[in-house]
Amino acid sequence: MNWKTIGIVISREYLNKVKKKSFIWTTLLVPILVAGLTIGVMVAMMNTKDKTKTIAVSDASGIVLPYLTDTETIHYVDAGILPLDSLKANLGTLGYDGVLAVGALDTLEKTVPADLYSPKPFGMELTDNINTRINRAVEDYRISSYNIEGLDQILKDVKANVRLRSYTLGDDGEEKISEAGVYSVLSMVLGIFLFMFITLFGGMVMSSVIEEKASRVVEVLVSSVKATELMFGKIIGIALVALTQFLLWIVLSVAIIGIGSAAFGLDKLGGGDATELVSTMGGVDGEQLDAVTAQLSDESELGTVVSTLRNLPFGQILGLFFIYFIFGYLLYASLFAAIGSAVENEGDTQQLQIPLTIPLMLAYIIALYAFRAPDSSIAFWGSIIPFTSPIVMISRLPFGVPAWEIILSVALLVATFVLCAWASAKIYRVGILMFGKKSTWKDLWKWFKQD
Repeated sequence: MNWKTIGIVISREYLNKVKKKSFIWTTLLVPILVAGLTIGVMVAMMNTKDKTKTIAVSDASGIVLPYLTDTETIHYVDAGILPLDSLKANLGTLGYDGVLAVGALDTLEKTVPADLYSPKPFGMELTDNINTRINRAVEDYRISSYNIEGLDQILKDVKANVRLRSYTLGDDGEEKISEAGVYSVLSMVLGIFLFMFITLFGGMVMSSVIEEKASRVVEVLVSSVKATELMFGKIIGIALVALTQFLLWIVLSVAIIGIGSAAFGLDKLGGGDATELVSTMGGVDGEQLDAVTAQLSDESELGTVVSTLRNLPFGQILGLFFIYFIFGYLLYASLFAAIGSAVENEGDTQQLQIPLTIPLMLAYIIALYAFRAPDSSIAFWGSIIPFTSPIVMISRLPFGVPAWEIILSVALLVATFVLCAWASAKIYRVGILMFGKKSTWKDLWKWFKQD
């Protein structure tokens, strides 16, 4: 192959794609849509606070009402001895949005019946808040019914809160703190990102080949450029186009979100405002949120996460990510290019595309499982077999993989890419000039055997 010619094809492919109006509009509109969605959700969440509801309470048990304290969205009113039927019939007249009827205390089962009546359904936040407070009242009653002095405090004291800390031992015996949750998140992010890249950009290569074949442009191109040089130039050129668009999306999205947040005042969220927003989004009450916030703000927890990230071999992970990123894409892109050369429209690709889609989906599923059991047999073989190794192995890397497995995996991946690229080039050379016939796997095999 003539690399100078391939370079010309890469340049042509890249410039043709980035100059298209569709590329420009997509590059501009996607960040705007992403930013608009992000800011819209944040603004919506800030304004989803429900109007304060007034709830009349008829408590025949005598234990629930003290636990029903007012919140920003719920105001409780003791209905006293008013009959329940009268309350339900005159809610609007009395100025109530609903009535909570707590039945008499069941001393045998140590519980109470509770029903909430309203002209229209309440939101989940309100009903969950009421339900939580009723349960708390019943639990405290049950504790007090044992007549054991200080039982409530005893139960709090015996509640365990042990946190297991994990350490990895180096060859020199050095102990390094490690948090499995950090590894799991990183594992999923790396695997999903690589799956999306290979699937999206490989399909883009196939679509580009079909487009040129359908328009008969390829007949002019192969008269001056070898089919194999055209194929590899197209694969590399589209990869550069995709990377350019991806980087522009990131830069523009961050910029637009930053400007939009400042314009809507979202950048001023902090302290109570941020807590309120998170509380609204999560549908939890203030006490629950305070408990979560206290846990997350624990310096020891933060220190564990930071130490785990610091101890990760990021140089090795990034280097191997780049290797699997490149060769995984090249492997599938060459196969997608061969399929694209065999058809004249994308509707005919379904049958031929299935053998490529199945290993990609299988790799994705194994990668999602790998963070649970990174050394299991299915994760091991998934990271060795070339058609699944780019996605699965990258998901196992944060947990540590023996050097011999990495070397074997990369060697098999590179060798498989070379073999598949050679086979795809032979198919591409013949298939790109075939018109008027719906190709099958039998036809691809016939083209492969041609000299």
